Amino acid sequence: MIDIQALSIVIAAASVVIGVIYSSFQLRYQTKARQTDLVLRLYSKWSDDKFMETYTTVLRKLEFKDYTDYVKKYGSPLSGTPTNRKWLITGLYFEGIGVLLRRKLIDIRLVDDLLSGPIKNMWEKIKPLVEAVRKQLGQPTVMEYFEFLYNEMQKREQG
Repeated sequence: MIDIQALSIVIAAASVVIGVIYSSFQLRYQTKARQTDLVLRLYSKWSDDKFMETYTTVLRKLEFKDYTDYVKKYGSPLSGTPTNRKWLITGLYFEGIGVLLRRKLIDIRLVDDLLSGPIKNMWEKIKPLVEAVRKQLGQPTVMEYFEFLYNEMQKREQG
């Protein structure tokens, strides 16, 4: 026969196991909820009128063949003019998403579903500028996480 002390030990042990299982499910749920919230907040910035106008200006209105052509038409990419700030603003926005992705703080599937096209279009547009700025400043890490983000989107597209 099982005495009361043995029964209470079994019940206590079972309670601890159930508590650990419950906590792990809660932690997993909270992590997904935080990632989703983060992506939605990033997406709300994306849908902001001012940001969308900035993005559209860079993508549709800036026309250049290469870095030299860009400098002739718009000046140095680091000159601080309103035009040059626009490509930096959009590039840095995607740079931030790239950092979050690299640190595994957001789910690549959500980023892919919401922003894969804009990521691809913007990187391909400003890549010559980024590469030139890297050389000018002697800093090969300028917008490295935007490039990382672009490469990850390319892998998903090909895979």
